[in-house]
Amino acid sequence: MGGKVMVGMSGGVDSSVAAWLLRRQGYEVIGATMKLWGEETEDSRCCGLDDINDARAVCRALDIPHYVFNCKEQFREAVVEPFIEEYRQGRTPNPCILCNRHLKFDAFLRRALEVGCDYIATGHYARILREGGRYCLAKGRDRRKDQSYFLYTLSQGQLARLLLPCGEHTKEEIRCFARESGLPVARKPDSQDICFVPDGDYAGFIRRYTGKPQPKGLFVDREGKPLGEHQGIGRYTIGQRKGLGIALGRPMFVSDIDPARNTVTLVEDQDLLCSREVTAGDLRFGALPEEAFRNRLLPVQARTRYSQSLADAEACLLPDGRLHLSFREPQRAATPGQAVVLYQDDLVVCGGTILRQEQEGVQG
Repeated sequence: MGGKVMVGMSGGVDSSVAAWLLRRQGYEVIGATMKLWGEETEDSRCCGLDDINDARAVCRALDIPHYVFNCKEQFREAVVEPFIEEYRQGRTPNPCILCNRHLKFDAFLRRALEVGCDYIATGHYARILREGGRYCLAKGRDRRKDQSYFLYTLSQGQLARLLLPCGEHTKEEIRCFARESGLPVARKPDSQDICFVPDGDYAGFIRRYTGKPQPKGLFVDREGKPLGEHQGIGRYTIGQRKGLGIALGRPMFVSDIDPARNTVTLVEDQDLLCSREVTAGDLRFGALPEEAFRNRLLPVQARTRYSQSLADAEACLLPDGRLHLSFREPQRAATPGQAVVLYQDDLVVCGGTILRQEQEGVQG
């Protein structure tokens, strides 16, 4: 092997084992942590002091250098403010994808190249294959932990410089490597929440960040009849049932959010949340070039959120550059603002942001 690689060190098990594996494979390894959020003394879940200290301890155990890059301003502009604006517009964003796109695989790669590195690496569970002269993003070996969904925006130039050593292993194997090698984070639990909103209260975060609450509005039914008052559209997402803050004597689900009218539509029938067709924009093409989607219905498997199972579908590129996706079976709560990622076998062939969905019997 050989070459100089900068590993993105989060202070967690996966990135720590990634550094350990690459060092064993003969690379010259440098560890680096991106400071994205909070103060140096703040114990947060996003590059807080504890995480930085854990990453530093791992690098010390591996006898490799460790650096901390202050990227808080870039993170605020590229991730946090778009996150807030999307919620204000009634959409549900995925900040992890934005962070990967603008910070972890763009700014980080540029930093690595500036200091003479040949590659960057992370602890993501995905793989990079070479097919037909292209670098292709592929699912990780561990299907339960596969994170290729979050990485679909990677360009050919980024994939050519990226190493993903954890993608060839299961999570259990990675944990075993951490224990056997004596890494100080071997028993550290995985992070689950959005890093800069660790309590999961998105509306509360937006209120604290902006200094003002969103305006209240009306819950309405499918016919537009008022059902009660909502507390600001940023509190809700398509498919939501719990935490609506309204008692109607029966389970109700969010089926639509209209920022122009400041209304949240509720339905009683879960089946009305299902979508057979989805339109996506801001596309990134992967293992297949853009031409492969023109003037044909391309069979693919797709997921409209990370936790969703792959679903059979047909995709085609519309004349205006958007992607139209038709599912064989209706999919629940395909949500504007979320990513839809398309696969053929193990390879990511395309991904984009959901713009709209056609609900069963309802114009989305």
